[in-house]
Amino acid sequence: MAKFGKWLGGGLGWALGGPIGGIVGFALGAFFDNAENVNQNNPRSGSKQTQPGDFAISLLVLSAAVMKSDGKAMKSELDFIKNFLVQQFGESDAKELLKVLNDIMKKDIPVYDVCVQIREYMPVSARLQLLHYLYGISKADGDVSKNEVELIDNIANYLNIPRADAASIKAMYYRDVESDYKIMEIGPDATDDEIKKAYRRMAMKYHPDKVTGMGEAVEKAAAEKFKVLQQAYENIKKQRNIV
Repeated sequence: MAKFGKWLGGGLGWALGGPIGGIVGFALGAFFDNAENVNQNNPRSGSKQTQPGDFAISLLVLSAAVMKSDGKAMKSELDFIKNFLVQQFGESDAKELLKVLNDIMKKDIPVYDVCVQIREYMPVSARLQLLHYLYGISKADGDVSKNEVELIDNIANYLNIPRADAASIKAMYYRDVESDYKIMEIGPDATDDEIKKAYRRMAMKYHPDKVTGMGEAVEKAAAEKFKVLQQAYENIKKQRNIV
């Protein structure tokens, strides 16, 4: 437990203040030797740079909100989150963080206020990755809940994520006849040249290098998302016989 508290003290910054800190403070407090560790990491006096721990705690809070939106928490959703935490922090710390998630699930979550805090401190590249995970969680059980998807759509808006970016990420999980075009942030009426330009633009925006330093799991997920983008481009090229 002490080892986890030590990691948390160094891996969290702004997430220990504001509405997020209010939600998780009690649960996290059990992992600290004394309250001074928490105060030292308050965003009003500490670094505003997003640490892996800030991303993880933000993910836990928003994940809890998404899972609660349809009145049930599915094992497949919890497994999705656990896999991320294990990749990011290891089996032992992941187990403790899941206990924090369990505590968060019992609380009312002011989603808008939480998103305001996140967008103030978290860079857009990390916010895009956060949205990527939330859509993944909602799809984890194979049963698409309308309430979950509507909440995630609202979260994207609260996080100030442009509609085209949100639609692109969503299309990676909820496919239709135009999904490849949505992923590319273009319409089916785009010219071949516009498609090529769109791919170059998207490749720069979603390149895994954008989240370097956010942790192995985040970087791995970004790489997987980049592959989906590349596949969408290849699908369109094949469909149109673009060389």
